[in-house]
Amino acid sequence: MKLIAAQIRSVAGDYEKNIAKHIKAVHTAAGHGANVVVFPELSLTGYEPKLAEALALYPTDSCLDVFQRLSDQYGMLIAVGAPTKGLEGTEISMISFQPGLARTCYSKQHLHADELPYFAPGSQPLVLNHAGSILAPAICYESLQPIHAEEAPQSGAQVYLASVAKSARGVALANSHYPMIAKRYSMAVVMANCVGAADDFVAAGGSSIWNSRGEGLCSAGADHEALIAYDMETGEVGVFSLV
Repeated sequence: MKLIAAQIRSVAGDYEKNIAKHIKAVHTAAGHGANVVVFPELSLTGYEPKLAEALALYPTDSCLDVFQRLSDQYGMLIAVGAPTKGLEGTEISMISFQPGLARTCYSKQHLHADELPYFAPGSQPLVLNHAGSILAPAICYESLQPIHAEEAPQSGAQVYLASVAKSARGVALANSHYPMIAKRYSMAVVMANCVGAADDFVAAGGSSIWNSRGEGLCSAGADHEALIAYDMETGEVGVFSLV
């Protein structure tokens, strides 16, 4: 199975432009043989907590139908980020599309203190089964909390999909934490970060993949859009520009 993290620069609050950017990235990922492509946290709107309530949608919204068509076309799992309308408020969600299946939505269960004024936590864990592998979604802050990573292998997860929006400091923390959990739980870890302005910080890219032995395989730069890829069967890795 070939995993790809899509490192993109989202346009704050602009679904139309961001969906177009996602579509381009999916086509490019398919050209490199991707089975799975994961985007950064809140990738369809940018990480903009103050705008999230007004931008929140339901996972079934028709503007997302294009991702189901792409998933069906390429046989690919596509995981995008968006604010969604939950029972208790706006949630930070990863909406996943798989060929021939109903889309699924995982919402961030462990929120950072700065997010509490704007978001409600999700309450349901989720794993995804695709191409013979089990993948556990994780969204930014919670992916650095040991309790969250501990639950993934209990569900049989072989891949930890970390969709994030991190500053340089956050990337440094991730680079020390993810190799440890990869090795401890024998899971590949995929981190998809964004680049550019996000809320009150600058996202620092550095999207990376670690294998199940905790070895860093490939990473993207700090300020450009790119795809990073890892084939779990062959061990092949690659970094591809998004122009």
